[in-house]
Amino acid sequence: MTTTTRPAEASGQFAIGGDLTVNRLGYGTMQLTGEGVWGDPRDPEEAVRVLRRAVELGVDFIDTADSYGPFVAELLIRKALRPYADDLVIATKAGFTRQGPGIWTPVGRPEYLRQQVELSLRHLGVERIDLLQLHRIDPAVPVADQVGELALMQREGKIRHIGLSEVSVEDVEEAGRSATIVSVQNLYNLAHRDAEPLLEYSEANGIAFIPWFPLATGKLAAEGGPLAAAAKEHGATPSQLALAWLLRRSPVMLPIPGTSSVAHLEDNVAAATVQLSDDEFNALTRGA
Repeated sequence: MTTTTRPAEASGQFAIGGDLTVNRLGYGTMQLTGEGVWGDPRDPEEAVRVLRRAVELGVDFIDTADSYGPFVAELLIRKALRPYADDLVIATKAGFTRQGPGIWTPVGRPEYLRQQVELSLRHLGVERIDLLQLHRIDPAVPVADQVGELALMQREGKIRHIGLSEVSVEDVEEAGRSATIVSVQNLYNLAHRDAEPLLEYSEANGIAFIPWFPLATGKLAAEGGPLAAAAKEHGATPSQLALAWLLRRSPVMLPIPGTSSVAHLEDNVAAATVQLSDDEFNALTRGA
């Protein structure tokens, strides 16, 4: 593992939608809120420091959502980073309602999605959202109505690009009949790879794949396991190796590890400088 002042730049780059080029190791803001992703953080000033430090470390892709707090994470981003750097890409989401800590209910009615996008524009303090992701497809509303409303707002200049979260290949293809889908965000990590078909589809079609919960390692981190052995060899942590594996797995992979601690953030971003050998990568791939 090498040392650099902007380690995120070592993760390589990807152009979301063909025109938003970002360093592939980003930052996710869900952990900046209170317990149960509800309310304000215990230490709001540390949350601001985390966001500012992420940018200092070369992170130029920040993932958030209207439902984180709700709106707490978006307001923290505005407080910490506005006026925004020209190369900073902020992705947010709409489509989940919150009724309390740990409670998430999808709502995809067009009028609701429009309301939430308008609120995100205000809370972030931007005229256009770089990447608006449908947080969940609402099964009670036709996909064409949900994605179609986002496409309408895209034509109005309020959204630059559209993505989806926790979907299948079939969902992406159906949504693609209403708008160009440039990103997907699904659960994926060393220990959970059910979204492998979606990752392969994304790679074949130039779609950004944003894995949430990227640090899970399962049994690989056990003493004597391949992850623990590789981490020791690199002088790194198992979490850093898990992120390095994701970055190596596909050129469309954009991991967004989240944390509410500056120290943990620095450890996560340093993972971008870890270079796995072919043998190490294959051992980790086989070992899960």
